[in-house]
Amino acid sequence: MTTDVAAVSEDTELSAIVGIMEKRRIKRVPVVRGRKVVGMVTRADVLRGFARTIPGGAPAEAPKSDLELRNRIVAEIDRLPWAARNAISVTVKNGEVDLQGAIFNVKERDALRVAAENVPGVKAVRDHLVWVEPMSGMTLDVSAP
Repeated sequence: MTTDVAAVSEDTELSAIVGIMEKRRIKRVPVVRGRKVVGMVTRADVLRGFARTIPGGAPAEAPKSDLELRNRIVAEIDRLPWAARNAISVTVKNGEVDLQGAIFNVKERDALRVAAENVPGVKAVRDHLVWVEPMSGMTLDVSAP
């Protein structure tokens, strides 16, 4: 956590928000009105907005059930050539996703979470993944902050 929080107002230009995200290497920026947080802009929000500007990039229809949402997330993970699909379990309840299982590269954690967050209809993603250190085989719970 940091005490030097980057926040934006409701009328901040998108280009300025993206600039803050890039400069500070952060994925989320709170939107404030006075001293009250009234929203959050995430990297996924920016990407979805950008996708809408591309011909044929209209957002997919939100799934009608948790099972359909789970199937879309699993299909997205299956498209990732580096993901150890058989070592990852995805469960969805009320649009909230739980990722469980093992990863073999600590960088996979964020990538899997972002892949799930970017599926239309996902409300939240909880990470319960453990990292299996390849040389020793030890499992380490190095949950993302």
